[in-house]
Amino acid sequence: MTNQSNTNNPNTPEEAAYQFWRQGDYQKAADQFEEAISINPMQVSHYWHLGLMLLLQKKEAEAQMVWALVMSENEPDKVETPRSQLIDILESEASRQESLGEMPQAWLIREYIKGLDPDNLDNLLQIIPLSIGLNNLEEEEDILWQVITLIKNPTDFQSEGHKLLEVLQDILNYHPTHPGVIEFVETLLECGLDSSVIYQIIFQKTADFINQQSLPTQDIINYAELCRRLEPNHHLMLASLAGLYQKVGNYSESLKMAENLVYIAQTLEDQLKGYYLIITSLLKMGGAWKQVSEVAQKYQELLIHLIETGIPIEPNFFLDLMGTLSFHPYLTDVPENTHQFRNQFADFYQNRVKKYFNQEEELWRMQQVPGELERRSKVLKIGYLSSCFYRHSVGWLSRWLFKYHDSKRFEVYGYSLRRNDDNLQANIAYLTNFRDLSGVNSPFEIAELIGRDHLDILVDLDSLTHRFISPILALKPAPIQVTWLGSDASGLPGVDYFIADPYVLPDSAQDYYRAKIVRLPEIYVAVDGFEVGVPTLRRDELGIPDDAVVYFSGQTGYKRNPQNVRLQLQIIQAVPNSYFLIKSSIADQESVKRFFEQMAEEEGVKRDRLRFLPPVASEEIHRANLAIADVVLDTYPYNGATTTLETLWMGIPLVTRVGEQFAARNSYTMMMNVGVSEGIAWTDEDYVAWGIRLGTDTKLREEISWRLRQSQQTSPLWNAEKFTREMEISYQKMWDNYLQNNNR
Repeated sequence: MTNQSNTNNPNTPEEAAYQFWRQGDYQKAADQFEEAISINPMQVSHYWHLGLMLLLQKKEAEAQMVWALVMSENEPDKVETPRSQLIDILESEASRQESLGEMPQAWLIREYIKGLDPDNLDNLLQIIPLSIGLNNLEEEEDILWQVITLIKNPTDFQSEGHKLLEVLQDILNYHPTHPGVIEFVETLLECGLDSSVIYQIIFQKTADFINQQSLPTQDIINYAELCRRLEPNHHLMLASLAGLYQKVGNYSESLKMAENLVYIAQTLEDQLKGYYLIITSLLKMGGAWKQVSEVAQKYQELLIHLIETGIPIEPNFFLDLMGTLSFHPYLTDVPENTHQFRNQFADFYQNRVKKYFNQEEELWRMQQVPGELERRSKVLKIGYLSSCFYRHSVGWLSRWLFKYHDSKRFEVYGYSLRRNDDNLQANIAYLTNFRDLSGVNSPFEIAELIGRDHLDILVDLDSLTHRFISPILALKPAPIQVTWLGSDASGLPGVDYFIADPYVLPDSAQDYYRAKIVRLPEIYVAVDGFEVGVPTLRRDELGIPDDAVVYFSGQTGYKRNPQNVRLQLQIIQAVPNSYFLIKSSIADQESVKRFFEQMAEEEGVKRDRLRFLPPVASEEIHRANLAIADVVLDTYPYNGATTTLETLWMGIPLVTRVGEQFAARNSYTMMMNVGVSEGIAWTDEDYVAWGIRLGTDTKLREEISWRLRQSQQTSPLWNAEKFTREMEISYQKMWDNYLQNNNR
């Protein structure tokens, strides 16, 4: 065969074939190329084009046979020339198909080019975006590894440099979880491409991943670590990595990043970020309470410096600062000091938030409509704001209020800052005028949306535990704002009331609370009960004898105060044949285990008396598993709340240490409301004494369990409907006071 062409006559089959080809009639084009071959069987290009026409009709086997025939008839040392010609033809057609928008055809042709010339870098770089566009990610993964191998070889590929950067951007945009992308970036840098451009691409995309949390946490960590290798002292990456490592439970790495950030910090903003991240890392690691207290003091000094100097802070970061004051109750039980500083910072915070959003006036006043007061005299509009309207402690407890609200007297709204497609959120949505605000990324926009509903009372269920709550409340989208349930009072001037009861706050609390304390007659929260599943724990499977005394504690690492843990271990040491079951979250497991084992060694408790329980699939199973315990040991200075309610509902005796702050009195108020004082301790010595007594006095445990079961029929703690009526009475009083104070 020869490669000579003689196609000048427009009336030839070859010319007709080209016309049909351009028209997209590939079958007729193939017929004409076959006729051209019959006329001139030595014209190699006819065979290449015939095979291409067959390929475009998805007749891949026939196309391969035609091309193979030509290859086989050439001598081995002469095959390269016709192969090169075929590649040129296929390359041209792939580009044409792409220009026509026929991406599947373009991709198929380039796959055949890859088969003919596997090391054709330009072709591989063309295939990757095509594969991404066709969602053929498995193919794209394989090809990227080929590209990495090729560009590692010492050859000149600068001509493909622009295309390599385009491919990098495509992968970051459409397949950022590709397992080879980090190595791809590192290889590009090693091979001499413009590092500044690569830095810009990778840093920008990593910042997007961090802000949007659009990838699995470990993938974001991998990108941030790559950025840190490129620029070790990049403050954004250090701060982000500290937070990300906390999410995956790697607190030692989190601490290292936070300490590095403090070391290089040139601004007050970076100092605040670094010190706060050190605090949260140490708290989650457990055990380093002295160090945490020292860092917390430094952090507070920085905030005071901010108040005194008014140094400008990036707005999005500043909006988060109020939430960083939530850690004090884990460290100390001195509420007067805690609230005095919160109140001081909250004044400064609210004023600056209003300046950020150019809001001199309270937002609700700007959105009033005529006739509102007349309407309000009949039906009050109550809104509940939370990020926890799902299978979360706040969701489990608040759902009863929505169930029992009097719809004739109260119009109820639910404002959710987090979307969860679970049955609990669906139930709350059904019972309220539900607003899913999870997609709104501005607290000002959220406050405006709430304001448009013209509420009378807005009830905050999260306080300092969600970053948007404080700025929303500072903008005052409702004339009356209340904090209830989720956490202690924030101290914001925009919050008018804090819901409590006769026990959960000491008598002197109003002296240091900015919000007016509303004490409900009996209890500040009530439920009708809890759903209970099928237990997954058995004593024999845990290696615990049937006659052993089992103590249980289930809390996060934040609540594991070393002094309280020492008391718990002293109880275990003093009660023969006793075991301690310790449950924590997935992220906390390893750090909590190390912490308890170290403390046990110091207290002379053998490790084989400790059992560390993994998380279970649902709250219902968790509650069922509580039945394995004889006694539950509460934490201090931050008690359990939902965990205490679940313990009492399951009829299990509880030992709690009562303090002065809200977080240290939750279990106290709940136990008082079920009529059980056994286990309430006012000192560390009492805590140990009650723990020992309940562990050794089987009869007393049985009596308490019986009383707890009986309380389900009589206690205000288990009467959510009565509790709802009391909340409604309080709401009405708040509104009446508002009208009176505003001369209405």
